[in-house]
Amino acid sequence: MSETSSASPGMTPAASSEATTSGSGLKRNLSVWEAIGVSLALMAPSMAANINPQGTASVLGRAVPLAFALATVGVLLIAYTFVRLSQRFSHSGSVYGFVGATLGPRAGIIAGWLNAGTYIFFGVVTSMAAGRFINDLLSTSGLWSGAPDWMAYIFSWVVLLIVWFLASRQAKGGTRVLLVVETVTVALILIVTVIVLVKLLGGTAPHGRTFTLSVFSVAGHGASTVFLGIVFGFLSFAGFEAAATLGEEAREPKRDIPRAILGTAIFGGVFFVVVTAVEVMAYGTDSAGIQTFINSGSLIGDLASNWVTPWLGTIITIGATFSAAACCLASTVGASRLIFALSRDGLGPKPLAQVHDRHGVPHRAVGASIIVMFLIEVIALLVFRSSSLNLFINSGTSGTLVLLIAYGLATLGCVRLLFFSGKPAPGVKPVRRWELVIPILAMALLVYTLFRNVVPLPSGAALWGPGLATAVLVIVLVVVLARPAAARRAGELLTQSEGLQAARPSTSDQ
Repeated sequence: MSETSSASPGMTPAASSEATTSGSGLKRNLSVWEAIGVSLALMAPSMAANINPQGTASVLGRAVPLAFALATVGVLLIAYTFVRLSQRFSHSGSVYGFVGATLGPRAGIIAGWLNAGTYIFFGVVTSMAAGRFINDLLSTSGLWSGAPDWMAYIFSWVVLLIVWFLASRQAKGGTRVLLVVETVTVALILIVTVIVLVKLLGGTAPHGRTFTLSVFSVAGHGASTVFLGIVFGFLSFAGFEAAATLGEEAREPKRDIPRAILGTAIFGGVFFVVVTAVEVMAYGTDSAGIQTFINSGSLIGDLASNWVTPWLGTIITIGATFSAAACCLASTVGASRLIFALSRDGLGPKPLAQVHDRHGVPHRAVGASIIVMFLIEVIALLVFRSSSLNLFINSGTSGTLVLLIAYGLATLGCVRLLFFSGKPAPGVKPVRRWELVIPILAMALLVYTLFRNVVPLPSGAALWGPGLATAVLVIVLVVVLARPAAARRAGELLTQSEGLQAARPSTSDQ
Protein backbone atom coordinates (compact mmCIF):
# COMPACT_ATOMS: atom_id res chain seq x y z
CA MET A 1 0.00 0.00 0.00
CA SER A 2 1.25 3.43 -0.92
CA GLU A 3 0.49 6.66 0.86
CA THR A 4 1.52 9.01 -1.93
CA SER A 5 -0.75 10.91 -4.25
CA SER A 6 -0.39 11.62 -7.93
CA ALA A 7 1.40 14.90 -7.45
CA SER A 8 3.12 16.65 -4.59
CA PRO A 9 1.73 19.97 -3.36
CA GLY A 10 4.76 21.81 -4.67
CA MET A 11 4.39 20.73 -8.30
CA THR A 12 3.19 23.16 -10.93
CA PRO A 13 -0.21 22.57 -12.51
CA ALA A 14 1.42 21.50 -15.75
CA ALA A 15 3.64 18.98 -14.07
CA SER A 16 0.87 17.89 -11.79
CA SER A 17 -1.47 17.19 -14.68
CA GLU A 18 0.98 14.74 -16.16
CA ALA A 19 2.12 13.16 -12.93
CA THR A 20 1.43 9.51 -12.31
CA THR A 21 2.79 7.22 -9.66
CA SER A 22 2.65 3.69 -10.96
CA GLY A 23 0.50 1.43 -8.86
CA SER A 24 -0.25 4.08 -6.26
CA GLY A 25 -1.25 7.46 -7.73
CA LEU A 26 -4.29 8.73 -9.61
CA LYS A 27 -3.80 10.57 -12.91
CA ARG A 28 -4.50 14.30 -13.07
CA ASN A 29 -6.24 14.49 -16.43
CA LEU A 30 -9.83 15.63 -15.83
CA SER A 31 -11.33 18.95 -16.92
CA VAL A 32 -14.13 20.84 -15.19
CA TRP A 33 -16.65 19.39 -17.67
CA GLU A 34 -15.63 15.84 -16.85
CA ALA A 35 -16.00 16.61 -13.14
CA ILE A 36 -19.45 17.99 -13.87
CA GLY A 37 -20.20 14.72 -15.67
CA VAL A 38 -19.81 12.72 -12.46
CA SER A 39 -21.98 15.06 -10.35
CA LEU A 40 -24.62 15.38 -13.06
CA ALA A 41 -24.82 11.64 -13.69
CA LEU A 42 -25.02 10.74 -9.99
CA MET A 43 -27.69 13.39 -9.39
CA ALA A 44 -29.46 11.97 -12.47
CA PRO A 45 -31.94 14.81 -13.06
CA SER A 46 -33.64 12.89 -15.87
CA MET A 47 -34.47 10.05 -13.48
CA ALA A 48 -35.49 12.33 -10.63
CA ALA A 49 -37.86 14.36 -12.82
CA ASN A 50 -39.72 11.16 -13.70
CA ILE A 51 -40.12 9.81 -10.15
CA ASN A 52 -39.59 12.17 -7.21
CA PRO A 53 -42.24 14.82 -8.07
CA GLN A 54 -44.92 12.19 -7.41
CA GLY A 55 -43.90 12.00 -3.77
CA THR A 56 -44.18 15.76 -3.42
CA ALA A 57 -47.59 15.78 -5.14
CA SER A 58 -48.92 13.19 -2.70
CA VAL A 59 -48.18 15.68 0.12
CA LEU A 60 -48.67 19.13 -1.44
CA GLY A 61 -50.89 18.51 -4.43
CA ARG A 62 -50.33 21.06 -7.19
CA ALA A 63 -47.49 22.93 -5.38
CA VAL A 64 -44.75 20.56 -6.62
CA PRO A 65 -42.64 23.25 -8.37
CA LEU A 66 -42.86 25.48 -5.28
CA ALA A 67 -41.43 22.64 -3.20
CA PHE A 68 -38.60 22.10 -5.68
CA ALA A 69 -37.85 25.84 -5.75
CA LEU A 70 -37.51 25.86 -1.96
CA ALA A 71 -35.47 22.64 -2.11
CA THR A 72 -33.09 24.35 -4.53
CA VAL A 73 -32.44 27.06 -1.96
CA GLY A 74 -31.70 24.37 0.62
CA VAL A 75 -29.32 22.49 -1.66
CA LEU A 76 -27.42 25.67 -2.44
CA LEU A 77 -26.91 26.09 1.32
CA ILE A 78 -25.41 22.58 1.43
CA ALA A 79 -23.33 23.33 -1.67
CA TYR A 80 -21.64 26.18 0.23
CA THR A 81 -19.98 23.60 2.49
CA PHE A 82 -18.56 21.58 -0.39
CA VAL A 83 -17.49 24.61 -2.40
CA ARG A 84 -15.59 26.15 0.52
CA LEU A 85 -13.92 22.88 1.51
CA SER A 86 -12.96 21.89 -2.04
CA GLN A 87 -11.35 25.33 -2.45
CA ARG A 88 -8.93 24.26 0.28
CA PHE A 89 -8.68 20.48 -0.04
CA SER A 90 -8.11 18.18 -3.03
CA HIS A 91 -8.67 14.61 -1.95
CA SER A 92 -10.18 11.52 -3.58
CA GLY A 93 -11.90 10.71 -0.29
CA SER A 94 -14.30 13.68 -0.55
CA VAL A 95 -16.02 13.93 2.85
CA TYR A 96 -13.42 11.56 4.33
CA GLY A 97 -10.73 14.10 3.60
CA PHE A 98 -12.92 17.13 4.34
CA VAL A 99 -14.22 15.91 7.69
CA GLY A 100 -10.94 14.26 8.69
CA ALA A 101 -9.04 17.49 8.19
CA THR A 102 -11.58 19.62 10.07
CA LEU A 103 -13.13 17.42 12.78
CA GLY A 104 -10.39 14.84 13.23
CA PRO A 105 -9.55 11.41 11.78
CA ARG A 106 -12.27 9.42 13.54
CA ALA A 107 -15.02 11.70 12.30
CA GLY A 108 -13.44 11.65 8.85
CA ILE A 109 -13.33 7.86 8.77
CA ILE A 110 -16.97 7.66 9.82
CA ALA A 111 -18.02 10.16 7.16
CA GLY A 112 -15.91 8.41 4.53
CA TRP A 113 -17.39 4.97 5.08
CA LEU A 114 -20.91 6.40 5.34
CA ASN A 115 -20.47 8.18 2.03
CA ALA A 116 -19.04 5.05 0.43
CA GLY A 117 -22.10 3.19 1.72
CA THR A 118 -24.33 5.82 0.13
CA TYR A 119 -22.71 5.32 -3.26
CA ILE A 120 -23.04 1.54 -2.92
CA PHE A 121 -26.77 1.86 -2.19
CA PHE A 122 -27.18 4.32 -5.06
CA GLY A 123 -25.43 1.83 -7.34
CA VAL A 124 -28.06 -0.74 -6.41
CA VAL A 125 -30.85 1.81 -6.93
CA THR A 126 -29.70 2.91 -10.35
CA SER A 127 -28.73 -0.49 -11.73
CA MET A 128 -32.14 -1.78 -10.63
CA ALA A 129 -33.82 1.24 -12.20
CA ALA A 130 -32.10 0.43 -15.49
CA GLY A 131 -33.23 -3.18 -15.18
CA ARG A 132 -36.82 -2.10 -14.57
CA PHE A 133 -36.78 0.25 -17.56
CA ILE A 134 -35.48 -2.51 -19.83
CA ASN A 135 -38.12 -4.89 -18.52
CA ASP A 136 -40.81 -2.28 -19.18
CA LEU A 137 -39.56 -1.75 -22.73
CA LEU A 138 -39.81 -5.48 -23.40
CA SER A 139 -43.39 -5.54 -22.17
CA THR A 140 -44.65 -2.41 -23.92
CA SER A 141 -42.94 -3.25 -27.22
CA GLY A 142 -44.56 -6.67 -27.36
CA LEU A 143 -41.26 -8.51 -27.47
CA TRP A 144 -42.12 -10.17 -24.15
CA SER A 145 -45.56 -9.21 -22.91
CA GLY A 146 -45.83 -9.64 -19.17
CA ALA A 147 -42.10 -10.12 -18.64
CA PRO A 148 -41.64 -11.36 -15.03
CA ASP A 149 -40.29 -8.97 -12.42
CA TRP A 150 -37.25 -11.14 -11.72
CA MET A 151 -35.96 -10.32 -15.20
CA ALA A 152 -35.30 -6.79 -13.93
CA TYR A 153 -32.66 -8.34 -11.66
CA ILE A 154 -31.02 -10.12 -14.62
CA PHE A 155 -30.87 -6.91 -16.63
CA SER A 156 -29.53 -5.10 -13.58
CA TRP A 157 -26.65 -7.57 -13.35
CA VAL A 158 -25.84 -7.00 -17.03
CA VAL A 159 -25.69 -3.27 -16.31
CA LEU A 160 -23.33 -3.91 -13.37
CA LEU A 161 -20.99 -5.89 -15.66
CA ILE A 162 -20.88 -3.05 -18.18
CA VAL A 163 -20.30 -0.50 -15.41
CA TRP A 164 -17.48 -2.65 -14.01
CA PHE A 165 -15.76 -2.57 -17.40
CA LEU A 166 -16.16 1.20 -17.87
CA ALA A 167 -15.20 2.15 -14.31
CA SER A 168 -12.04 0.02 -14.51
CA ARG A 169 -10.72 2.27 -17.26
CA GLN A 170 -9.51 5.85 -17.00
CA ALA A 171 -12.06 8.18 -15.41
CA LYS A 172 -11.44 10.61 -18.28
CA GLY A 173 -13.29 8.38 -20.72
CA GLY A 174 -15.89 7.24 -18.21
CA THR A 175 -16.85 10.75 -17.17
CA ARG A 176 -17.26 11.79 -20.80
CA VAL A 177 -19.71 8.92 -21.22
CA LEU A 178 -21.58 10.13 -18.12
CA LEU A 179 -21.83 13.70 -19.36
CA VAL A 180 -22.91 12.78 -22.90
CA VAL A 181 -25.55 10.26 -21.81
CA GLU A 182 -27.15 12.48 -19.19
CA THR A 183 -26.97 15.56 -21.46
CA VAL A 184 -28.80 13.75 -24.27
CA THR A 185 -31.48 12.45 -21.90
CA VAL A 186 -31.99 15.85 -20.29
CA ALA A 187 -32.18 17.43 -23.76
CA LEU A 188 -34.99 15.03 -24.73
CA ILE A 189 -36.88 15.91 -21.56
CA LEU A 190 -36.45 19.63 -22.23
CA ILE A 191 -37.71 19.20 -25.81
CA VAL A 192 -40.87 17.54 -24.51
CA THR A 193 -41.18 20.23 -21.84
CA VAL A 194 -40.95 23.04 -24.41
CA ILE A 195 -43.51 21.38 -26.72
CA VAL A 196 -45.95 20.90 -23.85
CA LEU A 197 -45.38 24.47 -22.62
CA VAL A 198 -46.09 25.91 -26.10
CA LYS A 199 -49.36 23.99 -26.25
CA LEU A 200 -50.32 25.19 -22.78
CA LEU A 201 -49.59 28.82 -23.70
CA GLY A 202 -51.29 28.52 -27.12
CA GLY A 203 -54.51 27.02 -25.83
CA THR A 204 -54.11 23.82 -27.88
CA ALA A 205 -53.38 21.47 -24.98
CA PRO A 206 -55.44 18.29 -24.53
CA HIS A 207 -58.32 18.25 -22.03
CA GLY A 208 -58.42 22.04 -21.95
CA ARG A 209 -55.22 22.35 -19.89
CA THR A 210 -53.79 25.88 -19.71
CA PHE A 211 -50.75 27.69 -18.39
CA THR A 212 -51.24 28.69 -14.74
CA LEU A 213 -49.05 30.03 -11.97
CA SER A 214 -51.25 28.36 -9.37
CA VAL A 215 -48.67 25.55 -9.29
CA PHE A 216 -46.50 27.92 -7.22
CA SER A 217 -49.19 28.41 -4.58
CA VAL A 218 -50.27 26.22 -1.69
CA ALA A 219 -53.89 25.54 -0.83
CA GLY A 220 -55.02 23.84 2.35
CA HIS A 221 -51.59 22.96 3.74
CA GLY A 222 -49.64 24.26 6.72
CA ALA A 223 -45.96 25.19 6.91
CA SER A 224 -44.95 21.79 8.28
CA THR A 225 -46.58 19.99 5.36
CA VAL A 226 -44.87 22.29 2.89
CA PHE A 227 -41.51 21.48 4.42
CA LEU A 228 -42.29 17.78 4.21
CA GLY A 229 -42.84 18.27 0.49
CA ILE A 230 -39.44 19.92 0.22
CA VAL A 231 -37.88 16.67 1.44
CA PHE A 232 -38.70 14.93 -1.82
CA GLY A 233 -37.12 17.79 -3.75
CA PHE A 234 -34.01 17.65 -1.61
CA LEU A 235 -33.63 13.93 -2.27
CA SER A 236 -33.65 14.65 -6.01
CA PHE A 237 -30.33 16.48 -5.66
CA ALA A 238 -28.50 13.63 -3.89
CA GLY A 239 -25.08 13.20 -5.45
CA PHE A 240 -24.62 16.77 -6.71
CA GLU A 241 -21.32 16.90 -4.76
CA ALA A 242 -19.87 13.74 -6.36
CA ALA A 243 -17.23 15.75 -8.25
CA ALA A 244 -15.44 16.18 -4.91
CA THR A 245 -14.24 12.55 -5.18
CA LEU A 246 -12.17 13.58 -8.23
CA GLY A 247 -10.03 16.05 -6.28
CA GLU A 248 -6.87 14.09 -7.07
CA GLU A 249 -7.73 13.62 -10.76
CA ALA A 250 -8.80 17.13 -11.82
CA ARG A 251 -6.16 19.27 -13.54
CA GLU A 252 -6.94 22.33 -11.39
CA PRO A 253 -8.97 20.89 -8.50
CA LYS A 254 -9.27 23.97 -6.28
CA ARG A 255 -10.84 25.86 -9.17
CA ASP A 256 -12.66 23.18 -11.18
CA ILE A 257 -14.19 21.05 -8.41
CA PRO A 258 -16.00 23.99 -6.69
CA ARG A 259 -17.28 25.13 -10.09
CA ALA A 260 -18.53 21.63 -10.90
CA ILE A 261 -20.35 21.28 -7.57
CA LEU A 262 -22.00 24.71 -7.63
CA GLY A 263 -22.81 24.54 -11.33
CA THR A 264 -24.52 21.16 -10.94
CA ALA A 265 -26.61 22.41 -8.02
CA ILE A 266 -27.72 25.54 -9.89
CA PHE A 267 -28.56 23.63 -13.06
CA GLY A 268 -30.48 21.01 -11.11
CA GLY A 269 -32.56 23.68 -9.42
CA VAL A 270 -33.55 25.42 -12.66
CA PHE A 271 -34.22 22.11 -14.40
CA PHE A 272 -36.41 20.68 -11.63
CA VAL A 273 -38.48 23.84 -11.13
CA VAL A 274 -39.20 24.33 -14.85
CA VAL A 275 -39.89 20.68 -15.64
CA THR A 276 -42.07 20.01 -12.60
CA ALA A 277 -44.10 23.19 -13.25
CA VAL A 278 -44.89 22.08 -16.80
CA GLU A 279 -45.58 18.52 -15.65
CA VAL A 280 -48.18 19.59 -13.11
CA MET A 281 -49.85 22.02 -15.54
CA ALA A 282 -50.05 19.31 -18.18
CA TYR A 283 -51.54 16.67 -15.91
CA GLY A 284 -53.92 19.20 -14.38
CA THR A 285 -54.07 21.07 -11.08
CA ASP A 286 -57.44 19.63 -10.01
CA SER A 287 -57.72 16.56 -7.79
CA ALA A 288 -58.22 14.19 -10.75
CA GLY A 289 -55.18 15.57 -12.54
CA ILE A 290 -52.98 15.31 -9.45
CA GLN A 291 -54.09 11.71 -8.92
CA THR A 292 -53.18 10.86 -12.51
CA PHE A 293 -49.84 12.58 -11.94
CA ILE A 294 -49.15 10.45 -8.86
CA ASN A 295 -50.13 7.20 -10.59
CA SER A 296 -48.07 7.75 -13.75
CA GLY A 297 -45.47 5.12 -14.50
CA SER A 298 -43.17 7.65 -16.20
CA LEU A 299 -44.11 11.31 -15.95
CA ILE A 300 -42.16 12.60 -18.94
CA GLY A 301 -42.56 9.40 -20.96
CA ASP A 302 -46.34 9.53 -20.61
CA LEU A 303 -46.40 13.21 -21.56
CA ALA A 304 -44.29 12.51 -24.64
CA SER A 305 -46.59 9.67 -25.69
CA ASN A 306 -49.86 11.53 -25.09
CA TRP A 307 -48.92 15.08 -26.07
CA VAL A 308 -46.37 14.57 -28.84
CA THR A 309 -46.09 11.06 -30.32
CA PRO A 310 -45.90 7.52 -28.86
CA TRP A 311 -42.47 6.79 -30.30
CA LEU A 312 -40.99 9.77 -28.46
CA GLY A 313 -42.25 8.31 -25.19
CA THR A 314 -40.35 5.13 -26.01
CA ILE A 315 -37.21 7.13 -26.72
CA ILE A 316 -37.57 8.93 -23.40
CA THR A 317 -37.77 5.55 -21.63
CA ILE A 318 -34.68 4.34 -23.49
CA GLY A 319 -32.91 7.54 -22.52
CA ALA A 320 -33.93 7.01 -18.90
CA THR A 321 -32.39 3.54 -19.10
CA PHE A 322 -29.05 4.94 -20.21
CA SER A 323 -29.33 7.67 -17.61
CA ALA A 324 -29.81 5.08 -14.88
CA ALA A 325 -26.80 3.10 -16.12
CA ALA A 326 -24.71 6.28 -16.25
CA CYS A 327 -25.79 7.11 -12.70
CA CYS A 328 -24.68 3.61 -11.64
CA LEU A 329 -21.30 4.30 -13.24
CA ALA A 330 -21.02 7.58 -11.35
CA SER A 331 -21.95 5.83 -8.11
CA THR A 332 -19.26 3.23 -8.71
CA VAL A 333 -16.66 5.92 -9.47
CA GLY A 334 -17.55 7.72 -6.23
CA ALA A 335 -17.57 4.55 -4.10
CA SER A 336 -14.28 3.27 -5.50
CA ARG A 337 -12.45 6.57 -4.86
CA LEU A 338 -13.62 6.65 -1.26
CA ILE A 339 -12.73 3.00 -0.66
CA PHE A 340 -9.35 3.58 -2.32
CA ALA A 341 -8.60 6.60 -0.12
CA LEU A 342 -9.66 4.81 3.09
CA SER A 343 -7.71 1.66 2.23
CA ARG A 344 -4.66 3.71 1.27
CA ASP A 345 -4.65 5.10 4.80
CA GLY A 346 -4.91 1.68 6.43
CA LEU A 347 -8.66 1.70 7.04
CA GLY A 348 -9.54 -0.97 4.53
CA PRO A 349 -8.01 -4.02 2.86
CA LYS A 350 -4.57 -3.19 1.46
CA PRO A 351 -5.29 -4.65 -2.01
CA LEU A 352 -8.05 -2.06 -2.48
CA ALA A 353 -5.43 0.71 -2.27
CA GLN A 354 -3.85 -0.40 -5.54
CA VAL A 355 -4.07 1.66 -8.73
CA HIS A 356 -3.85 0.05 -12.17
CA ASP A 357 -0.43 0.65 -13.75
CA ARG A 358 -1.80 1.51 -17.19
CA HIS A 359 -5.28 2.92 -16.58
CA GLY A 360 -4.41 4.86 -13.42
CA VAL A 361 -7.66 4.01 -11.61
CA PRO A 362 -8.32 2.07 -8.36
CA HIS A 363 -9.49 -1.01 -10.28
CA ARG A 364 -9.67 -3.33 -7.28
CA ALA A 365 -11.81 -0.86 -5.33
CA VAL A 366 -14.04 -0.67 -8.40
CA GLY A 367 -14.39 -4.45 -8.44
CA ALA A 368 -15.14 -4.56 -4.72
CA SER A 369 -17.87 -1.92 -5.10
CA ILE A 370 -19.56 -3.83 -7.92
CA ILE A 371 -19.39 -7.12 -6.02
CA VAL A 372 -21.09 -5.60 -2.96
CA MET A 373 -23.86 -4.15 -5.15
CA PHE A 374 -24.34 -7.53 -6.81
CA LEU A 375 -24.49 -9.38 -3.48
CA ILE A 376 -27.12 -6.98 -2.13
CA GLU A 377 -29.30 -7.67 -5.15
CA VAL A 378 -28.77 -11.44 -5.02
CA ILE A 379 -29.69 -11.58 -1.32
CA ALA A 380 -32.75 -9.40 -1.91
CA LEU A 381 -33.98 -11.71 -4.68
CA LEU A 382 -33.08 -15.16 -3.39
CA VAL A 383 -33.38 -14.69 0.38
CA PHE A 384 -36.05 -12.03 0.86
CA ARG A 385 -37.90 -12.51 -2.45
CA SER A 386 -38.04 -8.75 -2.78
CA SER A 387 -39.62 -7.19 -5.85
CA SER A 388 -37.39 -4.96 -7.94
CA LEU A 389 -39.51 -1.94 -6.95
CA ASN A 390 -39.18 -2.63 -3.22
CA LEU A 391 -35.42 -3.02 -3.54
CA PHE A 392 -35.28 0.24 -5.49
CA ILE A 393 -37.25 2.15 -2.83
CA ASN A 394 -35.51 0.67 0.22
CA SER A 395 -31.99 1.08 -1.18
CA GLY A 396 -32.75 4.68 -2.15
CA THR A 397 -34.09 5.48 1.30
CA SER A 398 -31.12 3.86 3.04
CA GLY A 399 -28.57 5.60 0.86
CA THR A 400 -30.18 9.01 1.30
CA LEU A 401 -30.43 8.78 5.08
CA VAL A 402 -26.79 7.73 5.33
CA LEU A 403 -25.81 10.59 3.02
CA LEU A 404 -27.59 13.14 5.22
CA ILE A 405 -25.39 12.17 8.15
CA ALA A 406 -22.24 12.55 6.04
CA TYR A 407 -23.46 15.96 4.81
CA GLY A 408 -24.03 16.99 8.40
CA LEU A 409 -20.49 16.05 9.46
CA ALA A 410 -19.04 17.95 6.50
CA THR A 411 -21.11 21.01 7.40
CA LEU A 412 -19.93 20.93 11.02
CA GLY A 413 -16.34 20.65 9.82
CA CYS A 414 -16.83 23.59 7.48
CA VAL A 415 -18.12 25.76 10.33
CA ARG A 416 -15.21 24.85 12.57
CA LEU A 417 -12.62 25.41 9.86
CA LEU A 418 -13.89 28.70 8.48
CA PHE A 419 -15.11 30.48 11.57
CA PHE A 420 -13.57 29.08 14.75
CA SER A 421 -9.92 28.23 14.20
CA GLY A 422 -6.71 29.44 12.66
CA LYS A 423 -5.43 31.71 9.97
CA PRO A 424 -6.50 32.26 6.36
CA ALA A 425 -5.37 29.57 3.92
CA PRO A 426 -2.61 30.73 1.54
CA GLY A 427 -4.02 31.83 -1.80
CA VAL A 428 -7.66 31.49 -0.69
CA LYS A 429 -9.85 34.54 -0.20
CA PRO A 430 -10.96 34.71 3.47
CA VAL A 431 -14.62 34.37 4.32
CA ARG A 432 -16.74 37.00 6.03
CA ARG A 433 -18.24 36.44 9.45
CA TRP A 434 -21.81 36.89 8.22
CA GLU A 435 -21.39 33.79 6.04
CA LEU A 436 -21.69 31.69 9.20
CA VAL A 437 -25.46 31.85 8.79
CA ILE A 438 -25.23 29.77 5.59
CA PRO A 439 -23.88 26.51 7.08
CA ILE A 440 -26.08 27.01 10.17
CA LEU A 441 -29.18 27.10 7.96
CA ALA A 442 -27.82 24.12 6.02
CA MET A 443 -27.40 22.14 9.24
CA ALA A 444 -30.95 22.94 10.31
CA LEU A 445 -32.20 21.70 6.94
CA LEU A 446 -30.24 18.46 7.22
CA VAL A 447 -31.42 17.72 10.74
CA TYR A 448 -35.05 18.38 9.91
CA THR A 449 -34.89 16.37 6.68
CA LEU A 450 -33.45 13.42 8.56
CA PHE A 451 -36.08 13.79 11.27
CA ARG A 452 -38.96 13.83 8.80
CA ASN A 453 -37.68 10.64 7.15
CA VAL A 454 -37.61 8.61 10.36
CA VAL A 455 -40.42 10.13 12.48
CA PRO A 456 -42.91 8.62 12.62
CA LEU A 457 -41.01 5.38 12.08
CA PRO A 458 -42.35 3.50 9.05
CA SER A 459 -43.80 0.03 9.48
CA GLY A 460 -43.77 -3.14 7.41
CA ALA A 461 -41.62 -3.23 4.28
CA ALA A 462 -41.07 0.54 4.53
CA LEU A 463 -39.00 -0.05 7.68
CA TRP A 464 -36.16 -1.57 5.62
CA GLY A 465 -34.97 1.87 4.42
CA PRO A 466 -34.28 3.51 7.80
CA GLY A 467 -33.46 0.10 9.29
CA LEU A 468 -30.61 -0.54 6.87
CA ALA A 469 -29.34 3.02 7.28
CA THR A 470 -29.26 2.59 11.05
CA ALA A 471 -27.46 -0.74 10.73
CA VAL A 472 -24.79 0.80 8.50
CA LEU A 473 -24.28 3.68 10.93
CA VAL A 474 -23.96 1.34 13.93
CA ILE A 475 -21.49 -0.97 12.15
CA VAL A 476 -19.32 1.96 11.06
CA LEU A 477 -19.31 3.49 14.54
CA VAL A 478 -18.40 0.19 16.24
CA VAL A 479 -15.58 -0.61 13.81
CA VAL A 480 -14.07 2.88 13.93
CA LEU A 481 -14.30 3.35 17.68
CA ALA A 482 -12.86 -0.11 18.26
CA ARG A 483 -9.69 0.76 16.29
CA PRO A 484 -8.21 3.91 17.89
CA ALA A 485 -4.66 3.09 16.77
CA ALA A 486 -5.74 2.77 13.15
CA ALA A 487 -7.58 6.09 13.43
CA ARG A 488 -4.43 7.81 14.72
CA ARG A 489 -2.33 6.41 11.89
CA ALA A 490 -4.97 7.45 9.38
CA GLY A 491 -4.92 10.96 10.84
CA GLU A 492 -1.18 11.23 10.26
CA LEU A 493 -1.53 10.01 6.70
CA LEU A 494 -4.52 12.24 6.07
CA THR A 495 -2.59 15.41 6.94
CA GLN A 496 0.11 14.38 4.47
CA SER A 497 -2.35 13.71 1.65
CA GLU A 498 -2.86 15.75 -1.48
CA GLY A 499 -4.16 19.22 -0.63
CA LEU A 500 -4.64 18.57 3.09
CA GLN A 501 -1.19 19.27 4.48
CA ALA A 502 -1.00 22.85 3.25
CA ALA A 503 -4.58 23.73 4.04
CA ARG A 504 -5.27 25.89 7.06
CA PRO A 505 -8.46 27.21 8.63
CA SER A 506 -9.64 30.49 7.20
CA THR A 507 -11.54 33.25 8.93
CA SER A 508 -12.01 36.98 8.61
CA ASP A 509 -13.89 39.68 10.40
CA GLN A 510 -14.82 41.42 7.17
